[in-house]
Amino acid sequence: MILVNMFGGRAAEENGGKMARHINTNCVQAGYEPKNGEARVLPIYQSTTYKYESSEQMGRLFDLEEAGYFYTRLQNPTNDAVAAKIAALEGGTAAMLTSSGQAANFYAMINVCSAGDHIVSSAAIYGGTFNLINVTMKKLGIDVTFVEPDCSEAELDAAFKENTKCVFAESISNPSMVVLDFDKFVNAAHSHGVPIIVDNTFPTPVNCRPFEYGVDIVTHSTTKYMDGHATSVGGAIVEGGTFDWLAHKDKFPGMTEPDESYHGICYAQVFGNTAFINKATAQIMRDLGSIPSPNNAFLLNIGLETLFLRMERHCENAQKVAEFLQSDDRVVWVEYPGLKESKYHERAKKYMPKGTCGVVSFGVKGGREAATKFMDSLKLAAIVTHVADVRTCVLHPASTTHRQLTDSQLDECGVSPDLIRLSVGIEYIDDIIEDLKQALDQI
Repeated sequence: MILVNMFGGRAAEENGGKMARHINTNCVQAGYEPKNGEARVLPIYQSTTYKYESSEQMGRLFDLEEAGYFYTRLQNPTNDAVAAKIAALEGGTAAMLTSSGQAANFYAMINVCSAGDHIVSSAAIYGGTFNLINVTMKKLGIDVTFVEPDCSEAELDAAFKENTKCVFAESISNPSMVVLDFDKFVNAAHSHGVPIIVDNTFPTPVNCRPFEYGVDIVTHSTTKYMDGHATSVGGAIVEGGTFDWLAHKDKFPGMTEPDESYHGICYAQVFGNTAFINKATAQIMRDLGSIPSPNNAFLLNIGLETLFLRMERHCENAQKVAEFLQSDDRVVWVEYPGLKESKYHERAKKYMPKGTCGVVSFGVKGGREAATKFMDSLKLAAIVTHVADVRTCVLHPASTTHRQLTDSQLDECGVSPDLIRLSVGIEYIDDIIEDLKQALDQI
């Protein structure tokens, strides 16, 4: 059956949400199916508007009574095809693209939260997202309680309040490499009647499918592995279609009561298992407008076509790099879930049996000064404010992506002053390790 939503990508699925094709095939084929005589490759619909013969039909589109395209801020054929592919990869019912991963996380949370509400979030998350929740969303009147990802079930339960509206976490935290205990966080969220939102950027759906573990909403910074080539900033939100908004009617009036800003529509009643994406588009995207360009969506689709191949090589190379670093006396510690010594190794095997990602975090003797010397000495790997593309790159988060956080907040996020985040690319592994060796020799 086709799970139809008015906005965003429509995931074609069968048998109660089980995909008929392997995820590797969907990376190449899902989302766009050309008809006879149409372009074999997804076209770029570089247009803001779409022509219709009658005002009456345009009216039906604006009333959400008919599916179609009328303005690219809400719908675009290129964007929708790519969103549909990502929905298929994750096993969701619908998806929408955003202009960045940061926008995706903000839209996902603000779609269920209003002033006076509360979020429970894992503390081990990307610094920009931590700041978004801890500073910007607080200015909007939305409070947060951060919890250690390895906290006990009792400690996690104690973080919830009557006004809690969602739980947020990352499947693998950036850059501390904590693998989420899905069972613990999902059970806590659902026992309190709220959805759990998980950022699945690092493992991608190739290595982790959060919906299979009970997650309700998945987000991505498509800028990373999905694009894979450092060409296009973007984000995505995917709906699992399983959260029963009507069962928690009083907690989520935005989903279950008429939206007076959109003709009194009730999203949960009209759209069912795609209510979240339809509300996010008709309401949040309509007003805030963080859309990707169709050209960026086109480039993202090219990246998605080779995602499963690249993830295999990223993980293979990262495993060898982690083992090399672990064997070097000049390296104090290494965190990579693929290592048997990692505290998250067994958890990764449970939730990500095919592998995790290509990011390795480690520290060198001599702390921050030695870390700087090491990075400045690299020749193949580049120091960039980026992670997860085909080229090996490196960053010192405490000085860059997380520098807006206090020392206590850095500690809460699991970011030590000596932490080096190495994003292992798909180059020949001997060349990557040789570059690391000569840089370590400099310290």
